[in-house]
This record gives sequence, structure tokens and C-alpha cells, in this order.
Amino acid sequence: MKFFFDTNVLVYVFDRKAPQKRDLARALLMRHAGDGDILLSTQVLQEFYVTVTRKLTPPLSLDDAERTVASYTEFPTVHIDNRLILAAIGRSQASKLSFWDGLIVQAALAGGASVLYSEDLQHGQIFDGLAVTNPFKTP
Repeated sequence: MKFFFDTNVLVYVFDRKAPQKRDLARALLMRHAGDGDILLSTQVLQEFYVTVTRKLTPPLSLDDAERTVASYTEFPTVHIDNRLILAAIGRSQASKLSFWDGLIVQAALAGGASVLYSEDLQHGQIFDGLAVTNPFKTP
């Protein structure tokens, strides 16, 4: 089984202002990295770099952010191409998602993920067999 990590989950690994989410995100990343079942996309890598260097307080240094992105490139990564962009447009229209969320869903599906970890999408939502899970949602 593959687990697609949305950008927000990876950002929380470094978010000092949200210690509970940081600890959960770190544990989730370590568990799945150990199991070898993490899936990312080029969109996630790009968004991660921008977010941790511009929106976190304090931000990661440019060097630390670059090193982290480089380490994340070791995971299987879905490359965003023209086919995925068009599929994301269709997904966003059909499912009433933003284009960017549609692109995340389509990348996860293209990579064969069963679970999409995201705080942005509705917990429990299913897209063609892909289950959205908010790892920070308390039962």
C-alpha cells in the first residue's frame, strides 16, 4: 500500500508553533519512511520549499529547506505533466475542488496510492478508491 503525503503534512514536521501536529507528522513520516511506502509529487516538493522558507515562523533556512527537499526526492515522486494537469482540471470541476487539490488527488491516483494524508481535503472522502485521511483529526 502507498501513502501520498500532501504538502501540509510535511510542513508540520518543521512547524514549531504546532508542537502536537509536528510530533504526529514526524511520527507518521518516520513510520512510513521505514516501511518504504511514501509517495510524493513534484507539486508537493515545490510547495513545501516555498512554505517552509516563507510562511513558517521561524522559517527554515534556504539551505536547510533545500537539504530537506533533496532528502524527500529519495521517495517515489509523481512528476506533474500535461496529462495530469488536464486530469486535475477535470477532477476540480467534477469534484468541486480547487485546481491545486485536484492536482494532488490526481497525482496520488497516478502513483497508485491508497491513502492521501491531507489536512486540506475532507477526512474520509474517497476519490476512485483513494481515501483521504486527516492524520491530525481527533476521533
